[in-house]
Amino acid sequence: MMHAIARNAAILALALSLTGCLSLGGKSPEALIALTSDESAPTGVMASGTASNAIVILDPDADRRIDVDRVPVQVTPSSVAYLKDAVWVERPTRQFRRLLAETVRARATRVVVEGSDFEVTGSTKVSGRLVQMGYDAGAQAVVVRFDAMVEERGGAVRSRRFEAKVPGVAAEAAAVGPALNQAANQVAKEAAGWILGG
Repeated sequence: MMHAIARNAAILALALSLTGCLSLGGKSPEALIALTSDESAPTGVMASGTASNAIVILDPDADRRIDVDRVPVQVTPSSVAYLKDAVWVERPTRQFRRLLAETVRARATRVVVEGSDFEVTGSTKVSGRLVQMGYDAGAQAVVVRFDAMVEERGGAVRSRRFEAKVPGVAAEAAAVGPALNQAANQVAKEAAGWILGG
């Protein structure tokens, strides 16, 4: 009987120690927002080549107001809030890099890799700045704005700004999430065409 009491006490102590790791009653966000690509590379061998001839897609830079787990809401030109009950599954800069890489990969005949300056070298490096990825309260629209930069081997550099807006969106997580995905895909498609078109 003493053994059973000791075992039950140990189980209770373990359960209590896990309450710091688990959310047993806290409110979870209404929406977890993820970017998914409209274009996807087919199954099987897509491209071949060497790492030195690859297209390398890097994480874009972004202000801290954007590169957080919450969706920014531009209330005024100088005031930002965050959308209630909406959280990114992963930082938006990393999600946008994956979205852009998958879109380029679906169209390219060259190898497309994702990484940082220190991980891979390729003949074409794609970087840039995610200037806006959130909700504009005044316009009631979702806005994604990306300043892309392509650096070719030899030092040639070109840049271009891409922007997509989805108007008529309610300031609710259920509406903003799909609109962000739509706008991000539009920007990724336009940027991929420009990256590959030269």
